[in-house]
Amino acid sequence: MAALFSTDGMAMRSTVAVMVMAALTMMASAPVQAWSGFGHRLVGLLAQEQLSEDARAQVDMLLADEPDADLGTIAAWADEIREQPEYRFTAPFHYVNFPLHSCDYQPARDCPEGACIIAALERYRDVLADASQPLEARREALKFVVHFTGDVHQPMHAGNRGDRGGNRFQVNIDDKGSNLHAVWDFHLLNSAGLRMRQWRERLAPHVAQAQVSTMQVAAWAGESCAVLDVPGVYPARPGRLPAGYLEAHRPFAEQRVVLAAARLAALLERALAAPAVETGGSSH
Repeated sequence: MAALFSTDGMAMRSTVAVMVMAALTMMASAPVQAWSGFGHRLVGLLAQEQLSEDARAQVDMLLADEPDADLGTIAAWADEIREQPEYRFTAPFHYVNFPLHSCDYQPARDCPEGACIIAALERYRDVLADASQPLEARREALKFVVHFTGDVHQPMHAGNRGDRGGNRFQVNIDDKGSNLHAVWDFHLLNSAGLRMRQWRERLAPHVAQAQVSTMQVAAWAGESCAVLDVPGVYPARPGRLPAGYLEAHRPFAEQRVVLAAARLAALLERALAAPAVETGGSSH
């Protein structure tokens, strides 16, 4: 099972498609919730369970001024504050848009002035790892890192259809209007019906076994983008969601949640496991 979660750099889209179809076939009995507020908390808590004592101590230090805070409680913060005037500049940091049917990342074209999830996650990761930065800046960076790592693993946050990551692809689900982005953000998840404790028990063993062979954020986004070209992910036409869509695609959503949690844990280990020196230089 661990090999199922392994990637190696910016793999060709055909290779990723094979991985996707394998996941859909092999994991049909293991559904997931992901990427809604619930899903972001799930990714954060799964990652936290994998941290070393040193990294956990650093997380606790950064969040000490926020009672009962942990990686789960802060995971949705970046969504909660994005409409506040002082944070509206972060809106494009939640996604990246690729050209039509392409997953080839070119920063100048796809991330002008660093305004996309790839560059934003890299920037906040570097702030988090820099022990010379003010505590408040590193705390905020931690919150963005946790959230954006979840977002970049949600396929609709790496769109290549010119439809605002599925937001303009209208679907009908349960006799109510929605869109494909919402299906992946919420409906895919919510239809499975498990509670947080049950999801953590189900997914934690896979997170612990996941092979995190690439830590390149652009590669993570490329994987998510490649999902969109897998047959069936985009229905043939807008309208009623095809019968069995949620059941068919929930297993791959699980794979993305597992990888998000495993990679978040690895990222935090690299940034935080070495105790921060308050008056020293970078912890890189």
